[in-house]
Amino acid sequence: MSRACQTVVCKLDEMQDPGSRGFVLSLNEQLYDVFIVRQGQQVFSYLNSCPHTGGPLDWVPDQFLSLEKNYIQCATHNALFRFNDGYCVAGPCAGTRLTAVPVVIESGEIIILHGNLHADN
Repeated sequence: MSRACQTVVCKLDEMQDPGSRGFVLSLNEQLYDVFIVRQGQQVFSYLNSCPHTGGPLDWVPDQFLSLEKNYIQCATHNALFRFNDGYCVAGPCAGTRLTAVPVVIESGEIIILHGNLHADN
């Protein structure tokens, strides 16, 4: 994949473990609100949009995790989502999923691969 379809968002060691961080990506004059969750040496990325309301999951910037830091939590209605696949295990949207955004770690940098992001996501 070309570098034009990748965005380095931060270094892995700049994130808490477990931790989360939000970003706004610009692609073809379209803005995408995304977030990354770190768990150990793994990262997972999703669009910052709750499947229940379509609103953002965070009320406070970069705070996407439950108090115990074992789930992604929607601040609006407390829905809980697994880190690894965005599956909702509790709340009004149980059984649905967050929209995944491809992400990799290369040379200690977290890179979002946005070649698959489209305006209909």
